[in-house]
Amino acid sequence: MTIKDIVETLDAEVVCGEEHLEKEVHNACGSDMMSDVLAFVKDQSVLITGLCNPQVIRTAEMMDIICVCFVRGKTPDEAMIDLAKERGITLMRTKMRMFTACGTLYEKGLGRSANKCV
Repeated sequence: MTIKDIVETLDAEVVCGEEHLEKEVHNACGSDMMSDVLAFVKDQSVLITGLCNPQVIRTAEMMDIICVCFVRGKTPDEAMIDLAKERGITLMRTKMRMFTACGTLYEKGLGRSANKCV
C-alpha cells in the first residue's frame, strides 16, 4: 500500500510531504504512547496517533516511520510541520478515530502479515 492509498482510504488531508505519496508502506501502528512505538514499530510504517507534539516526529524519525496520520482531526503546528519536512516524513490528518482508522487500514490489507501495535 502506498501513502496515497492511505490518504484515500482514511479520507485524510495531506499536511506535508505530497512528494512522497508513492512510497510503499508495509506496516501500521496506532498508539498515543511513543514508548510503545519505540518498542514495536518496524521501518516503513505509518504511525496513527492522536498525540500532537514534536516528540511524535522525533520518534518517527528514530524508527524510520515514513508517514504520520493524526486522528480526530488534530492538526500539527508549524514547528512540527517544519521538522517533518526536514526529515522527509509525510504528515496527514483524518477525522476518523484511531480505532476506525486502524481497522479500516487492516481491512484493506495493510500489515496483515506483520506485527503491529494498536
